[in-house]
Amino acid sequence: MSDMEQFQIVVSEIQSIRQQMASLNAQILELKATSEAVSNQPKELALHQQLGGVLIEVADREALVKVLESDINTLSEHLTRLQSREGDLIDSYEELKKVLEG
Repeated sequence: MSDMEQFQIVVSEIQSIRQQMASLNAQILELKATSEAVSNQPKELALHQQLGGVLIEVADREALVKVLESDINTLSEHLTRLQSREGDLIDSYEELKKVLEG
């Protein structure tokens, strides 16, 4: 495989990882907002969760908050791994760029 082909692959992978990171960031922000809304919802008001096409009343708010926090942590860990991979790819990009520039 030529240096130019490797360079194009690295550029493509960087673009893909950045799209994934943007998606994860959006999901994390949404889950954080949801968790905050659940925590701020007055206890006397019903809270519902969508399951498929049906809204179900939530009986255990604390369990729901724990699930949301767990999801946030899982997505954050995945985001950290993607950021590390992005750094590695950027290093490869810079090295290949130098090789191609001569």
